[in-house]
Amino acid sequence: MLVDGVHAIWCRELQRNDIAMDDNFFALGGQSLIMTRIQGAFIEELDVEVPMDQMFLNPTVASISAYIESQGAVSQE
Repeated sequence: MLVDGVHAIWCRELQRNDIAMDDNFFALGGQSLIMTRIQGAFIEELDVEVPMDQMFLNPTVASISAYIESQGAVSQE
């Protein structure tokens, strides 16, 4: 499931295991360097490219997953 992949990437890159679907990236300590690593992981692991502006506009696991799905991305399982 796509949201599980997004969640796993966020947990790894933010070095936290307690991230909820509606936790804000920036409130969790996220910053531009981590965002860039997450963006790269989306390409490498999920085969989806997410523009940086969408990462800022969708700062939760749930919202960025919904954005990716709205773009026609299919989860890689």
